[in-house]
Amino acid sequence: MATAPEVGSVVGDFTLPGGELVGDAFERRDFTLSAQRGKPVVVAFYPGDNTAVCTKQLCSYSSGFEEFAGLGATVWGISPQDVDSHEGFARRHGLRMPLLADTGREVARAFGVSAPGIGLRRSVFLIAPDGTLHWKHVALLGATFQSVSTLARQLAAFA
Repeated sequence: MATAPEVGSVVGDFTLPGGELVGDAFERRDFTLSAQRGKPVVVAFYPGDNTAVCTKQLCSYSSGFEEFAGLGATVWGISPQDVDSHEGFARRHGLRMPLLADTGREVARAFGVSAPGIGLRRSVFLIAPDGTLHWKHVALLGATFQSVSTLARQLAAFA
């Protein structure tokens, strides 16, 4: 398993296919981390679409959309499912953040969160506007997730 980026280090660039629910349309495109420079990015790795804890986590982050936006942050959900699965997940639960497909788990490996058997560890990385890692949490078991308020406190450093 690769080593996760350390706080203060520059996070390696990546591009993944994904989509975002905008009104009634699910807009598909490629998402590139370096294109987000100048604003903070919350990268949330989650094991699977439509699973109990992942659904609670992503619904929570979607409900906190305005709080994240008020802090100038973009939130990306990343899992191993494909974009078709993400579209169904987003539509079913009204998720308002981009969902990215890391089907080969290359990005999960680069972040050190790929895990045999479960696919990947539930984790959150807060990337500063300059592209450095500001904060991270990698779960051992993944039965819980970081709250919007916890993430907002960390993002407030950039506001």
